[in-house]
Amino acid sequence: MFINRSLMMAKEEEKNEKFALSKTKTITGSRRLAREKVLQILMSTEVSEIPWEESFSHIFFRKFNFGDKEEKSEKLLTEEEIFEIEADIPIIWEDEEIQFGRDLVKLTLKTMNEVNELIEQHTANWHLDRIAKIDILLMQIAITELLNFEDIPTKVSINEAIDIAKKYSTHKSGTFINGILDSIFIQLKNDNLIKKSGRGLIEN
Repeated sequence: MFINRSLMMAKEEEKNEKFALSKTKTITGSRRLAREKVLQILMSTEVSEIPWEESFSHIFFRKFNFGDKEEKSEKLLTEEEIFEIEADIPIIWEDEEIQFGRDLVKLTLKTMNEVNELIEQHTANWHLDRIAKIDILLMQIAITELLNFEDIPTKVSINEAIDIAKKYSTHKSGTFINGILDSIFIQLKNDNLIKKSGRGLIEN
């Protein structure tokens, strides 16, 4: 009896140590979703002392908003139903998308100071402290892509930043980011710093 109870407690502790994952739903990964995860990782790095290498696995492989929580039922829920309602939706990633996310986080952090100087040059009287942090991070991500990812068309990098801003930031952020990134792109192109190849040449 003691052994059985110990095993049950051990299993319960093991289950509690893990975040619940949905057993019935999955999401297909994409570069858009990878960029959103990169934004979350960079924001986490900004507001905490946790190195990005530690937060990457947790954030990149999780989805925090579970849409079924507001479903109502008149019956008592079973343990399995409660587990499913509280579970995160697992994301099915391709290896290439995971590597893209890692590379984008590392390069964005590595070039952040230089990229911030570039942003400041094109924000006129706007000091970086006056710009929404999410908007700065999205511009940092987009500029990092412009300079370091030869296979990604420039319009894709800029449009992704604009669209993600509409989802996570203010209603004016998309327009603001669009204007700044367009201006920065022109300078980088004139300085011959934009190097694209393969599919990255599309719409440049």
